Amino acid sequence: MNTHPTLIDTLWPAPARSFARSLALAVLGSALLWASAKAQVPMWPVPMTMQSMVVLLIGFAYGSRLGVATVALYLFQGAVGLPVFAGTPEKGIGLVYMVGTTGGFLFGFVLVAGVMGWLAERGWGRTLAGTAAAMVVGSVLLFVPGVAWLATFVGFEKAIAFGLMPFVAGAVVKAALAVAIVVAASRVVSKKVVK
Repeated sequence: MNTHPTLIDTLWPAPARSFARSLALAVLGSALLWASAKAQVPMWPVPMTMQSMVVLLIGFAYGSRLGVATVALYLFQGAVGLPVFAGTPEKGIGLVYMVGTTGGFLFGFVLVAGVMGWLAERGWGRTLAGTAAAMVVGSVLLFVPGVAWLATFVGFEKAIAFGLMPFVAGAVVKAALAVAIVVAASRVVSKKVVK
């Protein structure tokens, strides 16, 4: 199947691909994830971080392989005890934190980055409708492992009540912001390419 260049491939073209390029982008992406986990935006009924939006954007901009590698680097940083996740170090650090109630969401980041990258490589970012559909798919997909994992601690009904419902409004807002960012970035990148 044909693949389309991602935003980062257009901005930093294929001939420049190298381990150093991939490492630099992965480190940058993991730093963005770290920052987005710590930034809380007041919202009802619960405050939200921008972390899931950054996962959507990393996958979509980087492509499937580099997107997954970037999120894996972020999870590795957390696993070795760096306080990169929301609520760390106050709520614990390292693997103990990662296998707690929010662990399904953390590991779901890898899945979402891969799927978002795959969709971008298939041209879903070429239109507004495609970009919006991809962001919806990624947002919904994140809740599957997150809620399923949480259900092993509190049961399915409570997992829906506490792990899904309070976050739906935030997920809609973040998906809309991600679409706006991708559209704006695509316009800037296309102008740069034309020149």
